[in-house]
Amino acid sequence: MNRTPASSAQERDAEAVGTGRAGGAPLSHGLKQRHLSMIALGGVIGAGLFVSSGTGIAAAGPSIVIAYLLSGLLVMLVMRMLGEMSAANPASGSFSVHAERAIGPWAGFTVGWTFWVLLCVGIAAEAIGAAGIMVKWFPGTESWMWVALFMVIFCGTNLAAVGNFGEFEFWFAALKITAISLFLVLGVLAILGVLPGTDAPGAANLTGTHGFLPNGLDGLVLGLPATVFAYGGLETVTIAAAESEDPVQGVASAVRTAMWRIAVFYVGSMLVVVTLIPWNDPSVVTDGPYVAVLKHLDIPAAGQLMNVIVLVALLSAMNANIYGASRMAYSLAARGEGPSVLGGVSGGVPRATVVASSTFGFFAVLLSYWWPDTIFKWLLNMVGAAVLIVWGFIAVSQLSMRRRLERETPGKLVVKMWLFPYLTWVALAGTVVVLALMTRESDTRTQLYFSAGLTAALAVVGYVRQRLAAARS
Repeated sequence: MNRTPASSAQERDAEAVGTGRAGGAPLSHGLKQRHLSMIALGGVIGAGLFVSSGTGIAAAGPSIVIAYLLSGLLVMLVMRMLGEMSAANPASGSFSVHAERAIGPWAGFTVGWTFWVLLCVGIAAEAIGAAGIMVKWFPGTESWMWVALFMVIFCGTNLAAVGNFGEFEFWFAALKITAISLFLVLGVLAILGVLPGTDAPGAANLTGTHGFLPNGLDGLVLGLPATVFAYGGLETVTIAAAESEDPVQGVASAVRTAMWRIAVFYVGSMLVVVTLIPWNDPSVVTDGPYVAVLKHLDIPAAGQLMNVIVLVALLSAMNANIYGASRMAYSLAARGEGPSVLGGVSGGVPRATVVASSTFGFFAVLLSYWWPDTIFKWLLNMVGAAVLIVWGFIAVSQLSMRRRLERETPGKLVVKMWLFPYLTWVALAGTVVVLALMTRESDTRTQLYFSAGLTAALAVVGYVRQRLAAARS
């Protein structure tokens, strides 16, 4: 059966794996190309880049630039593989649909629900972070008030129409891109010594404080996993593409521009930071690298300005996570891999999964208040390595799907993985290497074990479901 690009996301999900319920009320196609373009651009700029990158700099020193370059290359390969499959078969379940089709229903079930838990815990973490900033600005308020407000706002906008999600992300992304671009411009001017009140630092900070590798290769190795997790969230653009006006072109465009986005925003900004200030400056960790640089350049109210940007980044991620979680849960339900009550669509929106995802996120926030050092910490640990597990499933799926597409529908290969299958194997090996590096530190080792436990449990449930379904048929 031939499908046009206007086929509903629900139909595409069901068609992609040959199971589930097709037909019924479809998801809307309310995302415009400008929405998708800005989601792709802004999705690479998260709160982790502005704040958490300081920890990586403290570990790796100036060689953090190499760490971001290496992890950026890995992410580009993953996005290229995902883009190839998503352009060929756009689906609201994205890599879950691809894994189900390429590996089996158990794989789609496992990676889909793993990603859903990852996003829902992310909703909670981002809500808490955003509320913390607001409490600093308004000392007489309580954190839970802001969490409730943010949850209501973004749950409400996602319930109304997908275009609302697109508009919020469009302007959030615009603000983040403007901020990082201004930072880069100021940084380059300061490096050249043409910014008033600054002298060109040359290579003094890159090589003068114990060298480019101040903590040796061990420091670089320790900084690498932190840089990988900073890229998490890029997968959402392939989920959103299924509800855009032209899913195939939208995915193709987003993936093809991934290289320069990563090079400019991540590698470029890290190079600016370690060139302008010593890597071991305490403010790099305490204030965050971007605030430290802005203060070094005597930018007025640098800390407050960056707090605004971090708040925007947190709210953007929260909005995107509610959207991504709701679409992933909807896709799983529509394919018979989740509760049927979550498979409905009203007004072009899967409202049941929006509410379910928001509720889980809000409940996780409550857990952070009730049991911050036990249950909530367990939740955070369970998703610590989840993004790497998702990338592993993407690579394995693409190895199978590419051959099938070449054999059955070569015309769908609008986006092609470079040097297939060699770079696919490189990406898979790189993912395994980062997972192995996580065993070197106690915190990341715990996250790896918890994430592996969650994945294994879901895989067992998915396999049992698959066998029972096969026995009934």
